[in-house]
Amino acid sequence: MTVHAAPPSRYEISPDPSRLDAERVHRWLSTDAYWALGRTREQQDRAIAGSLNFGAYDRVSGEQAAYARVVTDHASFAWVCDVYVDPAARGHGLGTRLVTAVRDHLAPLGVRRFVLATKDAHGVYAKLGFTPLADPEMWMALQVD
Repeated sequence: MTVHAAPPSRYEISPDPSRLDAERVHRWLSTDAYWALGRTREQQDRAIAGSLNFGAYDRVSGEQAAYARVVTDHASFAWVCDVYVDPAARGHGLGTRLVTAVRDHLAPLGVRRFVLATKDAHGVYAKLGFTPLADPEMWMALQVD
């Protein structure tokens, strides 16, 4: 029996903050992501500085093709946010691979609760085991405008 290895992915995923293209991330989120429209560059830079960040990079050009930001204590809890895949790189599972990398990076540290919010990508996250909150009445939010 011949076993064929999966072809290597076109994209490398890394949590190395020095590789982030902060200008590109800001442009993506502030102009094309419904949850971050109008976010200032200064706000985005502070969000990056206070978070664990992942980028997906084209192995040939080095160009960043996707981004995910995680607010975490690195021990028990992680909020996955600002997941964005460049339109030219969509449709090939890159978003799923990116969030899988986040999960796999934090799980060995004991992180057991991952949360996120989405308006339109439930199917992407369901593939990874995300489900609607079992007890949403336990959760509360404060929206400051």
